[in-house]
Amino acid sequence: MSTNDPHLRTPLGKPRLRSFNIALDGTPGRFNSITDVPGVTVGYTTLIAGDGPLQVGTGPVRTGVTAILPRPVDELATPVFAGVFSQNGNGELTGTHIIEETGAFNLPITITNTHSCGVTRDGTLRWMSQVLPAALDSGWGLPVAAETYDGFLNDINGHHVSFDHVASALDGATGGAIEEGSVGGGTGMISFGFKAGSGTASRIVEWQDRSYTLGVFVQANFGRRHNFTIRGRRVGSELTEPAVREGAPRAEKGSIIAVLATDAPFLPHQMKRLARRVPLGIAMTGGYGYHSSGDIFLAFSIANPEATLGASGRIARADFIPDVDIDPFFDAVMQGVEEAILNALVANEDMTGRDGNFVPALPREWLKENFG
Repeated sequence: MSTNDPHLRTPLGKPRLRSFNIALDGTPGRFNSITDVPGVTVGYTTLIAGDGPLQVGTGPVRTGVTAILPRPVDELATPVFAGVFSQNGNGELTGTHIIEETGAFNLPITITNTHSCGVTRDGTLRWMSQVLPAALDSGWGLPVAAETYDGFLNDINGHHVSFDHVASALDGATGGAIEEGSVGGGTGMISFGFKAGSGTASRIVEWQDRSYTLGVFVQANFGRRHNFTIRGRRVGSELTEPAVREGAPRAEKGSIIAVLATDAPFLPHQMKRLARRVPLGIAMTGGYGYHSSGDIFLAFSIANPEATLGASGRIARADFIPDVDIDPFFDAVMQGVEEAILNALVANEDMTGRDGNFVPALPREWLKENFG
């Protein structure tokens, strides 16, 4: 593989997990990203400003917005079959009630910090009214918006995320290789006492002479150092340094949001089954769904667009892979979630935020020595 291979480096040249020659399961897609699923795009707004003591409303700021578009902009009114699962519900993902009721959602997904979740939800509606007003002319919008807590590094009560920042992330959504680490909603996030945030991966699944893609995106903000695991090796006890430095007390408020996308034809109950397998991939890295963690997962399929529209007055028909053949897709979920989390950690740097609070990056030299 060349050094500009998207499996090895992000567009800005940050390393990904595969650059350390760590053995992984499954076959990744072209970009090893959720954007390998046709039509799915990702955009970020990253907000980093200020240093020193916390001044609420001023900073320091370490936050942002991630936008995931499940279909091209002109098709965003067309629902996608979907399912949700909460391993531990100390968090928020809006739009879950209608997903549970109808097995589908439309409009973009946003992910941000806990206290800006409402802003990104409402900002999505404002953006839709401008770029695709017909989608809201005769109906209502219930966007999916999710959050994790970044208050150790960020002035979370300063409400620095604006409608313009949401629009920028949505407008900037692209396919292909995407950035990872401290970008978008993941800017101020921490996992296992290391700097974390946004991560992605994908897997190709062969079924009946056809190739399908399952993509994963995570906003990783969970886990305790002593549980940290890489490819089955409990490494947390070996990595007591570098340590987090607290200029202000650190609240134990970890979470992870995971979004699964696929072009495989599945029905809503099958999407929920895929979402239920996300915790198994998280556990492979040492995340165990502790009390303060908001571990909430969304899975959707871009297949069957005519069936999801459900035109009145005629039978709607949907293709689907039978449940007895779903196991390889379960494998893909677990493999993709594990790699996406580790990518979020690897593609990162040390960060100092409010009150001098410091979070180290996962040491790359240690990875080379122990896994390379």
